[in-house]
Amino acid sequence: MASSSKNLSSYTSENIADISTRKFGIVVSEWNNSVTDSLLEGTIKTLLDHGARKENIIRMKVPGSFELSLGAQRMAVKADIDAVVCLGCVIQGETRHFEFICNAVASGLTRVSLKHNKPVIFGVLTTDTYQQALDRAGGKHGNKGDEAAVTAIKMLYNHE
Repeated sequence: MASSSKNLSSYTSENIADISTRKFGIVVSEWNNSVTDSLLEGTIKTLLDHGARKENIIRMKVPGSFELSLGAQRMAVKADIDAVVCLGCVIQGETRHFEFICNAVASGLTRVSLKHNKPVIFGVLTTDTYQQALDRAGGKHGNKGDEAAVTAIKMLYNHE
């Protein structure tokens, strides 16, 4: 089925354990904030819906998606943070800048996760157009922030 005809953010709530004592760091890019603010709302709502306490959700803003890796590192070094969700949006332009940023962020977040043995979730939209980003940030294709939150929750219990 083509992505144009379905909600891409559906997920199963199987294996969702109690997260009421878990602490989540969310690092969100300010670049393309009309998109990333929606991703943030979806992430927080999903965490709360699954039992996270509001006081256990710590937010950090960074200027752009490239800076998500350092923001994730700063969250991951904190012993009381159990998982880090990184939210951003990179939209294809006329130059290769898109490729460099996407590759750097994916690689950087992977390194942070492995270094700290904590879930560091790649909640970064990498789209061709602004409309595609909106469609995936609370639009017709759901909210990728929801998926990022569920991934963080599931990874907490898949590595213990």
